[in-house]
Amino acid sequence: MTPRPHHPRHSVPLLHALTFIVALCSFAYELVFAELYTVVFGGSVTQYGLTIGLFFSSLGLGSFLSGRLETDPESNFFRVETYLAVVAPLGFLLVILLGTLRYPAAYAPLVGAIARLPIVTIGFLSGFELPLLTTLSESVRDTARRPSSIARRVRRLTSHLNRAFGVVLGAAFSIRQREGTPSDPADETSAYAAVLGFDYLGGLVGSLVYVFFLYPAVGLIPSVFVLAFLNGVAALIFASTTANTHKPTLRSRLPQPVGSTGKALFAVCLLVTASTGVAAVNAGPVGEDVSEYYFEREFELEYAPGAMDVAVTDTWTTRYQRVTEYNRTWTGSGDNPYFGATTERCLRLDSAVQLCESWADSYHQGLVDVPLSMFENSTDTKVLLIGGGDWAAMDRLQRHGVSVDHVDIDGEFMQRAKTDPFLSQYHDGAYRYENKTTRVQDAVQYLEQSERRYDVILLDIPGATDDDLLPLYSVEFYSQLRQHLTADGVIATWTYSRYSYAQHRTAYYNTVHKAGLTSAAPYFAWADIDADGETERVERFTLLAPAPRDSLAPHNGTAYMNRYQHRYQTVEWVDTPRYAGVRPNSVFHPNYDILIK
Repeated sequence: MTPRPHHPRHSVPLLHALTFIVALCSFAYELVFAELYTVVFGGSVTQYGLTIGLFFSSLGLGSFLSGRLETDPESNFFRVETYLAVVAPLGFLLVILLGTLRYPAAYAPLVGAIARLPIVTIGFLSGFELPLLTTLSESVRDTARRPSSIARRVRRLTSHLNRAFGVVLGAAFSIRQREGTPSDPADETSAYAAVLGFDYLGGLVGSLVYVFFLYPAVGLIPSVFVLAFLNGVAALIFASTTANTHKPTLRSRLPQPVGSTGKALFAVCLLVTASTGVAAVNAGPVGEDVSEYYFEREFELEYAPGAMDVAVTDTWTTRYQRVTEYNRTWTGSGDNPYFGATTERCLRLDSAVQLCESWADSYHQGLVDVPLSMFENSTDTKVLLIGGGDWAAMDRLQRHGVSVDHVDIDGEFMQRAKTDPFLSQYHDGAYRYENKTTRVQDAVQYLEQSERRYDVILLDIPGATDDDLLPLYSVEFYSQLRQHLTADGVIATWTYSRYSYAQHRTAYYNTVHKAGLTSAAPYFAWADIDADGETERVERFTLLAPAPRDSLAPHNGTAYMNRYQHRYQTVEWVDTPRYAGVRPNSVFHPNYDILIK
């Protein structure tokens, strides 16, 4: 019996639309996983560079091997989209799981290699898409029936655009003129060129959609489910337009196994598409559940096994940072060396701890009260506060009655901090302080535009935990700060311990010295944070200046300064330390040793 001829119902416009969708997903996956690796392993430049390199190399490998799949392009295209819909979310969850494991440092390279398998697999599978779609497009053109009126209009528009671009290209390149008039305007563009064009367009749109919509609107975790859902939808749309009968029936128009695709894989596609669709619709709860699990396990890894239990109470993402509020409960044996109570609440910006209940007050007293003891408590004292979007430092400043210029880039966080129940107890409505001017602006940009000079510049910024923060720890930034100091002005900032972060410390001090801040006065904030009746060092700070300044005047300060005046009477100005063989951190020549790893 002679087999009935195969009449595919998909058209060239449909294949171009599918090309656009799958390219959108592939390029967005690249950004999703790059951001995920940054969250889990730190270092945005490093992670983005590795992810892009691995993605495109595996993309090329998949394209190179795609010839073996072109004997059954319909079935294999369906398989590729189904596999992507499965691999992407499972690979994402695998990376999350790896980030919560406790393992010896010697195994870090192995864990990192395993974590990159998902993006390599996604790139490899994506490499099959363009060749398969090109083959399908060529076969449809060879066997296509008379196109519909809509298809003819699309082809006519494509032809006009092609000719217009030809005129432009002809001015710069040698363009071979076609002989005669083509029977079909679409023939002027090869199937490969057309598919490639939609592939590039989809990649561009995918990048824009992720950056400006998916990530800020639904977050990192739900984004991967949205993209996997689109892969599944693309597979099902393709299946619904592939008929294996000579005369299509109502049943044949429904999604069904394609070519040699088994019913089991088709069922998997339906199940995955439905599951990722549900996850995408419930983006908020899904994102919260997964992120809470990850961050709770990650924070617990900072302590000895079984010593601390962490429970995330709230988390949200702004355009610039991830904010996480959580409770930490001491579950170890013996006395709690970290804080006096059994449980306390903390807040983190990305991976850096911003404040905890046991030391929030003493931290801001050390940052604000200590340097301001050198100046008069009046509006004649000019202060620049960089960062401090939680308004807690502003609360200390308003008690001194000084004039404040406040600059912070994250207006969304600042607005939410005004009414956040946890943060409100530390700022006492300081955002209403009448002697302050707040600007939602990048600090570097503000310093470049402003000509004002300040008696005190306070740096209440996150720690150097991410590549994005490198400019705030650069020679250029500290040089700008120095230029905005008055003749007796000082810069106050918290600094890391030399015992815990020796590499950071050496790079940091060489950086500020290179910026012309050759004098430093290190000091600590003090408090009884574990309620054992003894005063402990809480946070390390440093005053910086181009030359030695007056000594601290504890008697001129607040109740905190009076309580610990014997601690601050001994603070002295010294030469800013310098370390041989350590390169300063510059915007155009970064020293990654300054990052906390």
